[in-house]
Amino acid sequence: MLEVKNLTFQVQENGVERSIVENISFDVADGEMLVITGPNGGGKSTLAKVLMGIEKASAGQIILDGEDISNYDINHRADAGIGYAFQQPPRFKGMTVMKLLSLSAGKELKREECCKLLSTVGLCANEYIEREVDGTLSGGEMKRLEIATVLAKSHKLCIFDEPEAGIDLWSFSMLIEQFEKIHKEKKESLVLISHQERIIQMADRIMVIEDGKIASIGATDEILPQLLGKTADSYSCLTCR
Repeated sequence: MLEVKNLTFQVQENGVERSIVENISFDVADGEMLVITGPNGGGKSTLAKVLMGIEKASAGQIILDGEDISNYDINHRADAGIGYAFQQPPRFKGMTVMKLLSLSAGKELKREECCKLLSTVGLCANEYIEREVDGTLSGGEMKRLEIATVLAKSHKLCIFDEPEAGIDLWSFSMLIEQFEKIHKEKKESLVLISHQERIIQMADRIMVIEDGKIASIGATDEILPQLLGKTADSYSCLTCR
């Protein structure tokens, strides 16, 4: 279980402190899928980076299965059981897909294991396993590969930052299938940042963040109708596929 207590992240702008995330508290139960949504620039991606340890919180606590990980760096949080998928997956010229999957797993994977992971996300193993993780891969290919790196290791909690961004419809469908499978198995908790209605509909609960604060949080059947009732001008949050 993830517990977040009074989490705040501040930055200095022209000598003045500004809160990007302010006094946020929530929890994610074992096996639960929480989707975080809200207007662009509201602090969603910053929150994800603070949870993973990419950014250091200015205040507050992050507790995972009773263990206070607030002062852990990104490596120690990964060891504690948090997996993270970037909105824009990084590329590594000179590194093969097989090497990246092995690094993600924390051990040297056999070719068959890498092939299975690639097949799981809809990539033909023989075509990709020796390819470099560089600019020759499309956005959809990178997104699927990013998911494979998360699947390469068991986690207590997986965080996906706008997994639908920049991918084609085929990749998006594969993405939905993977999330449905992970959620059905209930082996890992999921936190997804998304604007996509299809992904939001899958959630157990929805949390809406505006201006760095929680605007609302609750069961999907309670919060989703409120989001759909907002006009595009006042709340350009949801998109459909």
